Amino acid sequence: MSKQELLEINPHLFNLVTMFSSSAWCQLGKMQNPVSGKIENDLNGAQVTIDMLIMLRDKTKGNLTKKEEEMLSSTISNLQINYADEAAKLGKPDLKIEDNSPTDKAN
Repeated sequence: MSKQELLEINPHLFNLVTMFSSSAWCQLGKMQNPVSGKIENDLNGAQVTIDMLIMLRDKTKGNLTKKEEEMLSSTISNLQINYADEAAKLGKPDLKIEDNSPTDKAN
């Protein structure tokens, strides 16, 4: 992401999404856990974290800039793809993945 694009994103939103994203990457076993120093896999935790990002996207719909929406949707999509990959590796394809498309649900 360029400096100009970062200027179009609220830094608090960016930090929140980054925090959730980092947690999900650790839970997916794609990053080292900073506390334990180990690569760990917690698909249930990853699902909850991804669901929270989806909820954030849905609840902020219409209140984000285009760049903020793109950053949040891109983060969710990348995590969902990697979640599906990890679930398949562990033979757990029955674990749910939320729909990433914007909804018309009332907030």
